[in-house]
Amino acid sequence: MAAKGSISVNTENIFPIIKKFLYSDHDIFLRELVANAVDATQKLQKLASMGEFNGELGDVTIQVDVDTEKKTISITDRGIGMSEEEVEKYINQVAFSGATEFVEKFKDVDTSTIIGKFGLGFYSAFMVADNVEVITKSFKDEPAVKWTCDGSTEYEITTSDKAERGTTIVLHVNEDSEEFVDEARLRQILNRYSKYMPVPIQVGVDKRTEKEGEGDDAKDVEIVEPHVINKTEPLWAKDPKSLTDEDYLNFYKELYPMSEEPMFWIHLNVDFPFELTGILYFPKVKEDVTPHKDKIQLYSRQVFITDNVEEIMPEFLRLMHGVIDSPDIPLNVSRSYLQSDANVKKISSYVTRKVADKLNSLYKNDRENFEKKWESIGLFVKYGMMTDDKFFDKAKKFCLLETLDGKLYNFEEYKEQIQANQKDKNDKFVFLYSTDQGTQDTYIQAAQKKGYSVLKMDTLIDAHFISNTEHKFEDITWKRIDSDTVNNLVETDDKNESVLTEEESKKLVDIFKRALNDDKLEPKVEAMTADELPVMITKPEFMRRMEEMAAMQGGGMGMFGGFPGGDTITINGNSEFVSRILKEDKEGEQDKLVKHAYDLAKLSQGNLKGADLTAFINRSLDIL
Repeated sequence: MAAKGSISVNTENIFPIIKKFLYSDHDIFLRELVANAVDATQKLQKLASMGEFNGELGDVTIQVDVDTEKKTISITDRGIGMSEEEVEKYINQVAFSGATEFVEKFKDVDTSTIIGKFGLGFYSAFMVADNVEVITKSFKDEPAVKWTCDGSTEYEITTSDKAERGTTIVLHVNEDSEEFVDEARLRQILNRYSKYMPVPIQVGVDKRTEKEGEGDDAKDVEIVEPHVINKTEPLWAKDPKSLTDEDYLNFYKELYPMSEEPMFWIHLNVDFPFELTGILYFPKVKEDVTPHKDKIQLYSRQVFITDNVEEIMPEFLRLMHGVIDSPDIPLNVSRSYLQSDANVKKISSYVTRKVADKLNSLYKNDRENFEKKWESIGLFVKYGMMTDDKFFDKAKKFCLLETLDGKLYNFEEYKEQIQANQKDKNDKFVFLYSTDQGTQDTYIQAAQKKGYSVLKMDTLIDAHFISNTEHKFEDITWKRIDSDTVNNLVETDDKNESVLTEEESKKLVDIFKRALNDDKLEPKVEAMTADELPVMITKPEFMRRMEEMAAMQGGGMGMFGGFPGGDTITINGNSEFVSRILKEDKEGEQDKLVKHAYDLAKLSQGNLKGADLTAFINRSLDIL
């Protein structure tokens, strides 16, 4: 008996469209067909568990076979199978329900958004095959049938002598796709997409030789074993209570064989209001805060979808590694790109909250260990606080600030620490920080003599983090240690008294302008303590921040670097060396002393080099 028919009306253009849209991802055909086989098998297992199928399940391994001579690929399952009526319903009709609308909608579109909509997963077979056969037998007592189609809209159904339940799909591969008629290539594809599918998938066999017997009786025996691609119960699908640290570390090595051990991990497991399982690992992050595009793998019911999770994971969470699996994440029809919707946003919020909760738990329960790992955790936490407000609200409790003597405080603890000394006249806490202890040592020592605490902020994102937290904490202002003289770092109404008169100060400024002979420099006199340097070079906080931002955005110092007077030259009116300059009545000697004081300031910042340094050394010998 044979039946012929046409797949649907008004769909003459459907196959060219499928081939056109799916060509860029043409290896996906295997994932789609194997996923269908897994689905058919799981449906039978479900029916068996409900008592609606009483037969023996037996071995349900899915077989993927290649015949290089016939140029065919076969995918065989022992799932529920189909009757002739079901073939007609599921392959011929459902796939093309709404087909007219489909053709009209997609015929002129140039995006990869086809498989999955209108049940087209099965039809991905026609990307690589000129002719497709479906040989199937229902688990019910129904005759087996064979469906064939040559890629046109015509098909034929005949009876089949298939004795076992289940379905075999045979692809007669076209010339353009002969690369797939290769067992190694199919294994490679399935290793990528189907490594953790919940039903065993076999692709060929593995052969090895073993010695059997001893001495003269020993002989080589060939051992043949099925090559099973997948682990049917991946770690993320197991009960976390049943797992050890070693299990999690071994799984991490399996995912990332060349990576350093992670610091810790989170096992995600939620079934309401959406389904989500997964394991996310915290790698060691020191300098690189570039979100990776391929370190988190997305699965849907253990079928690999993509490792590009931009639509699901907030940017800072893409620093993490691992796996998330959710059937509730909407996939477009190619199942390779994600579409934003309410569920994705819920999942994103959930993962963010779980990560914050995990960090908070580690901080509260084992602060000593948390502090030891802060060098790696810190960049991650700061990056998250800068880019995600919900994470900021939770993380401000466990984000740590490190002082130059290596002590760590959260924000509230640090405010208590500096309460007495570092509140300015506007009642703001002044967070003083250093970006380079070596070049800023003079300023650091001056601040510490005054009883100030100085924070270490020397990572590549600290400039952004400082601006971000200053905006969000209204009672904090940040100042780099070299942004002003030590008396002005924490602005109060108390001022040092100057030993100079106003006239002497004006005269001193004129002497410096003449001696330095640089229109960009605008010296000013200030009453500092007598033991500080005679001259300090500082850069106002706002100016330096603008320059840093411009540099980080790839513009170098750009327009900001061109502003005259970027550096502030402050003359210490209470310095004995400065008094000596004032008393000197020879102009040449005065100029020499001024240049020496200015070079001392540059030297304290590590900015005196080349010919200027040589001149300074020679001048020092002369003065001595």
